[in-house]
Amino acid sequence: MTLDLIIEAKQLEACLNSSDLLIVDLSQAQTYAQLHVPGAVHINPSELVCGIPPAVGKLPALEQLKTLFARIGYSPDKHIVVYDDEGGGWAGRFIWTLDVIGHAAYSYLNGGIHAWTKEGHPVTTDVPQIISTKPNLTIHHDVIASMEDVISSLEDSNIKVWDARSAEEYSGSKLTAQRNGHIPGAVNLDWLHTMDKDRNLRLLPLEELQTKLSSLGVHPGNTIITHCQTHHRSGLTYLIAKALGYDVLAYDGSWSEWGNHPDTPIETAQPK
Repeated sequence: MTLDLIIEAKQLEACLNSSDLLIVDLSQAQTYAQLHVPGAVHINPSELVCGIPPAVGKLPALEQLKTLFARIGYSPDKHIVVYDDEGGGWAGRFIWTLDVIGHAAYSYLNGGIHAWTKEGHPVTTDVPQIISTKPNLTIHHDVIASMEDVISSLEDSNIKVWDARSAEEYSGSKLTAQRNGHIPGAVNLDWLHTMDKDRNLRLLPLEELQTKLSSLGVHPGNTIITHCQTHHRSGLTYLIAKALGYDVLAYDGSWSEWGNHPDTPIETAQPK
């Protein structure tokens, strides 16, 4: 099966009956119970994070990931289509998780369940029968940025840190950790400003997104490290960076780790 990284609802509907496809729904549980794409298996977003304070958004332990992927009937030969009910944060986080385990065949349903339902595509409440598998997973660290990696990157002008939080979090005026502000030199493009509310939460056109990044000093050829508070919102910015062709890593410790550490460097004003 050949599907692009970002696909539209009509493309997914055309291949719903394919045995090569695994559709993963990362909506809230109540949304999934009310309606979902036919055949979609559900993952609760909380299953994608370790949940251990202060950096609650870090990658779960390998055994936890094996349990999760076994439960959804994961197989390395499947093409995985992923969506959520919020514009792509959790879906992007799952795509990053697929990169972490080395699974390369995947697509994001543009607009998620909003585009799917509002444009008249079929829905169901039926929960598919899943045959559990025994996946052999390996962690690929080349898409994970540790706190030490981020600190080292501050001396490399080719590496750009993309902060996907709100402007208030970035400036430090909104308190979300013991220390507040942003990573020195990081650029701020709020994840909410990358989606089109008038087109059922689809991503803005890639050309427009690149223009936004270019205005912040992020250009093709740069490497991007993206983060938010818990690497949830930055799941979407990770996906966008991939779609734009960047080498991208996610700092899964994110601000919950950085802002609660006593010694990390922090800025509270716009970089000069």
